[in-house]
Amino acid sequence: MATPMASPSMDSPPPPPVVDRCSGRYIYVHDLPGRFNSDMISRCRTLSKWTDMCPFVSNAGLGPRINNSEGVFYGTQWYATNQFALELIFHNRMKQYECLTTNSSLASAIFVPFYAGLDIGRYLWGYNTSVRDATSRDLIRWLKSRPEWSTMGGRDHFMVAGRITWDFRRLTDDEDDWGSKLLVIPEGKNMTVLVIESSPWHKNDFGIPYPTYFHPSKDSEVQLWQERMRRIRRPWLFSFAGAPRPNITDSIRNEIIGQCRQSRRCKLLQCDSGRSKCHSPSSVMGMFQRSIFCLQPQGDSYTRRSTFDAMVAGCVPVFFHPGSAYVQYVWHLPRNHSEYSVLVSEDEVRDGKVRIEEVLGRFGKNDVVAMREEVIRMIPRLVYADPRSRLETTKDAFDVTVEGVIQRVDDMKGGRVPEFSELESWKYAVAGRGGQHEWDHFFNRTTQ
Repeated sequence: MATPMASPSMDSPPPPPVVDRCSGRYIYVHDLPGRFNSDMISRCRTLSKWTDMCPFVSNAGLGPRINNSEGVFYGTQWYATNQFALELIFHNRMKQYECLTTNSSLASAIFVPFYAGLDIGRYLWGYNTSVRDATSRDLIRWLKSRPEWSTMGGRDHFMVAGRITWDFRRLTDDEDDWGSKLLVIPEGKNMTVLVIESSPWHKNDFGIPYPTYFHPSKDSEVQLWQERMRRIRRPWLFSFAGAPRPNITDSIRNEIIGQCRQSRRCKLLQCDSGRSKCHSPSSVMGMFQRSIFCLQPQGDSYTRRSTFDAMVAGCVPVFFHPGSAYVQYVWHLPRNHSEYSVLVSEDEVRDGKVRIEEVLGRFGKNDVVAMREEVIRMIPRLVYADPRSRLETTKDAFDVTVEGVIQRVDDMKGGRVPEFSELESWKYAVAGRGGQHEWDHFFNRTTQ
């Protein structure tokens, strides 16, 4: 008698469980009315009193392609990107995000594609406070009317405001006070707001990298650029691109320019009004590529776009205040700042107690190579990939930012965000705790 055959159901292993690769990573994007984003792009000539922004909103916000006639760049993914175009770039990158959902209940975070920086940039000069606040208040009314807002009162919402935080932190209704109130109104304080410079004394804003000229569309373009920066010859010990700040009492730029001029090992690209080489991507990036160290003093505020241009060029940044990077870009830069940068106290430069050339000249060759390698290794997480494509394995600044936002929202949901005074926000960013810190004198502030 023949043995009966076993049924397939008895012999076949159960199918593997379906793994949701987007679990814990879903993003829901609000479909905002055009007045909060796309209408501004359509009316690009109104975006700035000083600059025709229309060329800079082309190519998905990357701006016009750079002419590489001087051979400074490699490949074709280089654009004359405006430093205030980040909202448009980020929004277009978000459209390519692999874990978007139309079901907000699945979302780990909710993105608000409001072009806050482009909006306020239209009204910073010559407009009253009501005009400066109008679009932001309109947005808040719209958000509060949506069911997604009520889930966490906006604490799971995030947005990009592509200017420095101080453009959104007006404390009074005095017409002479600067900026809008977006980040000081209660609803704005509930959201996570991504800015190119955050406040050391507030909890709701996080610094993310300024956009640079490099926007790779393939992993290989990143790798080839990194290898090029490893091999390039760097004849200058240090360099500086910038202008004096005579209207800022504590600025050390005059001292830096003076020390650079007195040194045979420093290259100076002095920026002045009108046309200058500082507005030429090829001139700036060419100098950074040929420099071992790049000086990054404060500008009109703590931070500079130049910091990121220099690091993309493989140049080790030299900071003079920890507010210029260390307390800003906590998701994108290593916590151990000595691995990739040098900190020289601006007080000692101002008082004539330190010669920058002597400080930098003390680093041995192996130390310099190690710092530069760390900078070059960081390049992918400092640049925004071309929004019209998608990198396969490389995480860019957008990816790192989204991971940081999702982790922050998850921590809030789980009650893992410690309670602390806002004045100590910078300490928790760099050290994870409050109390005394060696940088207290840099951030001595008793009132908000």
